[in-house]
Formats: sequence, structure tokens, C-alpha cells
Amino acid sequence: MRVLLIEELGARPAVVEVPDPVCPDDGVVLQVEATGVCRSDWHAWQGHDDSVVLPHVPGHELAGTVVTAGPLVRRWRVGDRVTVPFVCACGTCPTCRSGEQQVCPHQTQPGFTHWGSFAELVALHHADTNLVRLPDGMAATTAAGLGCRFATAYRALTVHGRVRTDDQVVVLGCGGVGLSAVMIARSLGARVAGVDTSAAARAAALELGADAVLDPGDDSPEEVAGRLVELTGGGAHVSVEALGDPRTAVTGVLALRRRGRHVQVGLLLGAHSRPPLPMDRLIAWELELYGSHGMAAHEYPAMLAAIAEGRLSPDRLVGAVVGLDEAADALAALGEPGAARVGMTVVVP
Repeated sequence: MRVLLIEELGARPAVVEVPDPVCPDDGVVLQVEATGVCRSDWHAWQGHDDSVVLPHVPGHELAGTVVTAGPLVRRWRVGDRVTVPFVCACGTCPTCRSGEQQVCPHQTQPGFTHWGSFAELVALHHADTNLVRLPDGMAATTAAGLGCRFATAYRALTVHGRVRTDDQVVVLGCGGVGLSAVMIARSLGARVAGVDTSAAARAAALELGADAVLDPGDDSPEEVAGRLVELTGGGAHVSVEALGDPRTAVTGVLALRRRGRHVQVGLLLGAHSRPPLPMDRLIAWELELYGSHGMAAHEYPAMLAAIAEGRLSPDRLVGAVVGLDEAADALAALGEPGAARVGMTVVVP
């Protein structure tokens, strides 16, 4: 099969031919129909993820067709069109049995713990726990974004944010996850403010339903939070940090009203992984602080129902569609300030 192979961290990956993947006994091999280009893939390429072992094939947002099923698989057969959460849980540990597969301690992640979906074929583990059947008629290019950015934003807002009609929601960072959050929050009846330094990203947020947008410029986190408190009439009920920046995380906490909820979705890596946060405000105002790490397969039906009913339109988030030979350029673009941030780039191998 053809894959985009990383042989040296930070060096341009190349499209090469390698042997087809071996199907796990409890898993499947998919023919990849489409795979999203996510900033997490860029982090893996740059060496920011300790689980990556070279040589490596990135890619974790995917949709495809089952071409091989292992002997222990009971629910899936050749020809099924599926997607999968970026966290593939074991399905048997106490955490999984409690329904929290998105934080399974034995998880695998295509594109991180093993070769991913920037390829013609990809192997996935624990198929009966993790695969999600695609609705009839859903394009693979749309489905590719469900396993990471869209499902992550959906669970962040519905489970942790508990967004209700007329809530004030602030979305910090209007990239793939952030624009998904804008759309989802608006569908839940919230009033939404999007924050981004990119004029194009702010324009996209308005097109997807944001009531207002804000350019933070060079203001301090405290100053940006003050502007957001004024914009939201006293502070947000829910803030979602979708960028992965310590300053933006502080802004999100300080932009809340009393008893508000901050959901941290953006990855804070390396030297940024343990930022100082305003815990004095957290205690005095009884704020809630959550991390959000994707969404388990068993939680997909409500999201898919909202898509089927037309309340959510993830197809509107799809931008450029490229072939595997253009995937390296798409990956590299994610490292350029302000580049490739509006609309999901999708690779069709």
C-alpha cells in the first residue's frame, strides 16, 4: 500500500510503498476513504508525542470500508463503512466497563501508538468496542472529521459544558475544533463569541453562527478576558479553549461568570503542559475546570441524530480535498502561523 511515511522528525515525509498492515485478531483493516489533517498530526511529526516510534505513518481522523475483520470480531463484516474515535479503547478494563472509553488506560491511537490513516489501508484494534457505522449517504470527507475535532467539541459542550439555551459560550481558537464548537454551541441555543487572531477564522466563526467575534491582538489574558466579560454581559457560562496555549487557557477561566465552566480541549504540550491558572478565582467563584479527550463510540448516536436531523452540518467544515501526494504540504502548512486553519483539509488516498 501507499503511505505518507515519516522517517525523521521534522523532516519532510514522503509517499512510499510498504507492506499492507496485519489485521489484529480483535480488529479490522480499513480501506481508507478519507482522512483529516489535524494539528495533532503535526505535533506527532514534530516529535511532540512520546508514543510515536519511527518510521511512522500519521493520521487519526478517518472514514473507510472494512476489507478484513479479525476472527474475534462479532459486530462487523467486510464492506461495512465506518469511522472510529481517535481513542481506541480496550473495552474490558474497569474504566471502559464504566463507559469512559475515551480515557481508557490501555488505549491505542492510530497515527500515534501505531501507523495511522495517511495511507490506503489502516489497522484498528478492538473493533467491537470502537467502530461506528456511518449513516447512509454521509460522504467520507465529512465523516473523516467526526472521530477527533467534531466529536471532541460535541462532548466538550454537551457533557462537560452542559450548554443550555441562552447560555453565553466563549470559544477560544477558531480552528477545526473551535469552529466545530461554534456550530454545536449555536445549535444548542447558546449565544457564542469566537476569539481568534486570524481575520479569516473570525469570519468563518460568524458564518457558522457566532453572534460576535473578538481579535485578542497583543492584549494580556486579563485584558482579553475583561473584553469578553463585557461582551457576554457579565461573563460566559462556558468557555472552551481550542488552541492549546497557556495564555488562552488563563483567558478562558477569567472570562467566566460565577459558577461557570471552562473546558480545556487544546493540547498543552512540552513546556506549556503545566501552566499556572488563576486558582484563586476558581475557588472563590466555584468555577468548574474540565479536560476533554474525545468521545467514546457508544456516545456517537446523539451526535449522528443531530446531523441526520439537520441541526448540525459538519460538511460545512470541510475545506480543501487533496490526494496522498499533497498530504505532506498540507501537514507542513499547519506549522505556519495562521495557515490552513479555516476549513478541514481532507486527504483522499
